[in-house]
Amino acid sequence: MSYFLGAKAAKGVFAPRFATAPMMEWTDRHCRAFHRQLTAHGLLYTEMVTTGAVIHGDREHLIGFSECEHPIACQLGGSDPAEMAEAARIVEGFGYDEVNINVGCPSDRVQSGRFGACLMEEPALVAACVEAMKSAVEIPVTVKCRIGVDDQDPELALDAMADAVFAAGSDALWVHARKAWLKGLSPKENRDIPPLDYDRVLRLKQRLPEKFIGLNGGLQDLDQAEPFLDTLDGLMFGRAAYHTPEILGSVDRRLYGGTETDVSPWAAVKGHMTYLEEQLEKGVKLAHMTRHMLGLFHSRPGARAWRRILTVEAIKPGAGLEVVEQALAAVSPAGADLAAAE
Repeated sequence: MSYFLGAKAAKGVFAPRFATAPMMEWTDRHCRAFHRQLTAHGLLYTEMVTTGAVIHGDREHLIGFSECEHPIACQLGGSDPAEMAEAARIVEGFGYDEVNINVGCPSDRVQSGRFGACLMEEPALVAACVEAMKSAVEIPVTVKCRIGVDDQDPELALDAMADAVFAAGSDALWVHARKAWLKGLSPKENRDIPPLDYDRVLRLKQRLPEKFIGLNGGLQDLDQAEPFLDTLDGLMFGRAAYHTPEILGSVDRRLYGGTETDVSPWAAVKGHMTYLEEQLEKGVKLAHMTRHMLGLFHSRPGARAWRRILTVEAIKPGAGLEVVEQALAAVSPAGADLAAAE
């Protein structure tokens, strides 16, 4: 399975060298299916879903996905070990390749539910969740955290979390290299205002060289991020992957040793047409899918027309593939990229 590919990976070793970050209201199944057109091997994350929703809610709606999305990880929000284990079993039963624990979201809602970033203050509880989940499933169990919250010392807080979850059997730790300020900053501000501290994550890896440590937070492009793989095990892109998805097109070649040419934006759109058509036939509205494609031609000639057509025309009743074709025709491709798409 491509989930285990990677230049550093031994056979069967957890080695997702690239992942897209879980982002609420963004990384839904339509977003992931689109991103899969650009990278065959990158690990795709769901939005965070709470254990209560998985256990008691409409599972197909909440965690359903298409086979084309593999390799795919489901991120859970919760802190009760028994509920986390039950939700993990359900996730595994749906066919996911990994289940992840959210220890990074700073919103008021997750704090009131005792999960997300506030769990940085309870590493033993997170470890108990990991242990329960590992006992319940065969797929990898991982954790995504911050370097600390509020007045915590990141040296102590991150070490405590890492030591606890790895002792409990976690297969990986993805670290958003910022603190989260639970008091005084909004979730949006928490994505930008706390300073990035990549060196803290590098020191963690140097202390735990045999453990999978992945980096998240502020990564903008592969030129900036790839050198971190000299020390770390994986890169997780969030907003940059969403707003400028073209960067995903070179992931397989640059990070997974692929020999294929990079996937051009034009090739990605053409390859995605079959999925769009299938979903339209199921009654999915075009705008629900194309909203994730708006940034594909970022900074290229015709990008503004691409966005305008998809934004204005896709919301109209009965909008179909002709809207995407019209938008694609408005984009002026460079000769090499046009050839790659044909």
